[in-house]
Amino acid sequence: MNFIFQSSPWWILVCLLVGAVYAFAMYQPLPRLVGSGTAVGGFDKRTTYGLAALRFVVVSFLAFLLLNPLIRSLRTLTEKPKVVLAIDNSESVAAAGRPALTRALASLQTLQQQLADKGLDVSVRTFGDSVTNGDLTQLPFTQRTTDLSGLLSSVRSDYEGRNLTDVVLVSDGIFNQGLSPTFGQYPFAVQTIGLGDTIPKKDIQLKGIIANRIAYLGNQFPVKAEVVTNGFQGRSATVVLRQNGKELSRQSVSLGKNDTFDQLTFPATATQKGVQHFVVEVLPQPGEFSTRNNRQDVYIDVIDGKEKVLLLALSPHPDIKALRNILEKNQNYELDIRILTGTPAEAPAPADKTYDLIIFHQIPDNGGVGTALLQKYLAKNTPVLFVLGNQSSMGPFNTSNPVMQVNAQPNQSDKVTGFFNPEFKQLNLDPARLDILAKLPPLLVPYGEFRLQAGSEVVLWQQVGSVRTTKPLLALNVTSPRKTAVLAGEGLWAWRLEEFALTDKQEVVDELIQKVIQLISVKEDRRKLRVYPIRSEFVAGEKVIFETELYNDIYERLFDKPVHLDITDEKGLTRSYNYTPTEANSRFEISRLPEGAYSFKASVTVNNKAEQSTGQFVVRDLQLEAINTTADHGLLRQLSQQTGGQFYNASQTDALVQTLINRPHPARLTSTEEMNELINWHWLFFVVLTLVAVEWGLRKFYGGY
Repeated sequence: MNFIFQSSPWWILVCLLVGAVYAFAMYQPLPRLVGSGTAVGGFDKRTTYGLAALRFVVVSFLAFLLLNPLIRSLRTLTEKPKVVLAIDNSESVAAAGRPALTRALASLQTLQQQLADKGLDVSVRTFGDSVTNGDLTQLPFTQRTTDLSGLLSSVRSDYEGRNLTDVVLVSDGIFNQGLSPTFGQYPFAVQTIGLGDTIPKKDIQLKGIIANRIAYLGNQFPVKAEVVTNGFQGRSATVVLRQNGKELSRQSVSLGKNDTFDQLTFPATATQKGVQHFVVEVLPQPGEFSTRNNRQDVYIDVIDGKEKVLLLALSPHPDIKALRNILEKNQNYELDIRILTGTPAEAPAPADKTYDLIIFHQIPDNGGVGTALLQKYLAKNTPVLFVLGNQSSMGPFNTSNPVMQVNAQPNQSDKVTGFFNPEFKQLNLDPARLDILAKLPPLLVPYGEFRLQAGSEVVLWQQVGSVRTTKPLLALNVTSPRKTAVLAGEGLWAWRLEEFALTDKQEVVDELIQKVIQLISVKEDRRKLRVYPIRSEFVAGEKVIFETELYNDIYERLFDKPVHLDITDEKGLTRSYNYTPTEANSRFEISRLPEGAYSFKASVTVNNKAEQSTGQFVVRDLQLEAINTTADHGLLRQLSQQTGGQFYNASQTDALVQTLINRPHPARLTSTEEMNELINWHWLFFVVLTLVAVEWGLRKFYGGY
């Protein structure tokens, strides 16, 4: 430890001089009284020098502190070598039987104690850190997933820069999450202890289920079951599909050689709305090692949410097929096509049927054929897409749309291509991809003046030859009560054909029209209470978290209103909860919900008016640990070989202790240099205070002032 001065050390002499001058001025010699050996101040010579010395020390030291000297100190720490016992406490480890596992844990407990007795710092890590009071024999093997790579990576991160020499990984080598641990790079040796049984079990496993997550009401969908067998050659097994306890279908599968793979397909029909729970099960066979992996649950969200689209056309036209092909690419659309004239003419749509979007192709028309239908559908404020053509009537069109006004010359048209408006930001469109529009055939548009209405935005401008104009070709208005888009020309079919000829694809034009249709047909959520789970699916054992949003009449966020939440499972059992979202925390968590499909209803009262929000979610039991119960000691050997460690069986822990003890593990010395300001030493304050108090006390004792 030494001093470092931030200014010239010669200032120390100035500090001493200041202290001496101050002490001399305070205790300068005074004339003695006649016949006395005492000065006028009441002090004898010896006391005066002593008090002056105290004052000199205090003042000089305070002046020295003004120089702000630094103290450099060197601190050395001795860090013992560390060993981490990383224990795989997943369910698959216990599949070989608890007695064998208990013996292995007792050996690990002895291993931990022996390493600690030899001066090693031993700590234990598990999935979830579930060690109870440090007693390894009481470790519960209940983790439902195994991520060995994540476990070793977390050890590497937590012990970075520390004297970690070895990690003892105790596992069966089975992992079902994350990457293989052999892909990682670790700055320590991984010693592995193999648990479990490496002999394949006589078992039938339902390895996986392939099914749609979403199905539409009334549609059929496939449920594919993947079956893996071992040890049942020459037999047959029965696979059953059930819903709500009712058997829907069953199929037989012939069991072949070991590790054979079979796939069965069950057709199912979406007959009810909401989340539907299906069960696929392989009926147990005599002598099976485990039946836990014979069953898997399937949850299908059946929705009746297709957007109903009416394409109302004046007469047959190639654009109608082009629009149909574009819309049918999206399964969320249910298209109804009605052609008013032709041979034969199609009947108009039923008057009581409602639509989410209407496409008027060349309606309103010059002959007034579609005028009545136009007025009927426009009265409902349904989103509309107008496609203009040579039979369109501009007068009724101008009074029917909030997008643009067209002052066209009768029976005259113009041939134009389109170019993208870079100022249009409502859709995520790639301008580079849209450059292909310049290579496409021209559309036929009315010839005349075009004027945009207030609130309208242009997606494509018209281009005549190489001249770019300010006339809109494709524009929309989503601020009006009825969202409306206008494609001011016909010939969309030629665009799609030419794009396919150029690129062998039909993507750019289709994406453009699809996104415009989605933008004008999307429904706004105007609910004042919105309660929803953060995910549609949760894993059994994890918390189900709900987000809560509450708004007032002008859609400002509200908080501190009590919310009542009812959650109902498939059996009709309802669980009720009450909570109050705050500005700091608008979420609500529910623990320990069992597997199944749930519906929920949340309610709150705002200004004496009840608001509600409903929805559904699923808690899924993955059963990953039951799929594979055959230990993989080969992976553990490879991991040890890559990191400079060794593989041991559960009965060889004594050999592992000897390996770790006999290997030189020098303690790490860590030196840290610290720079501190002297004034930060708090005890110096009390030293100065003591010196000042002693001087003051002596002065008072001897009668000084």
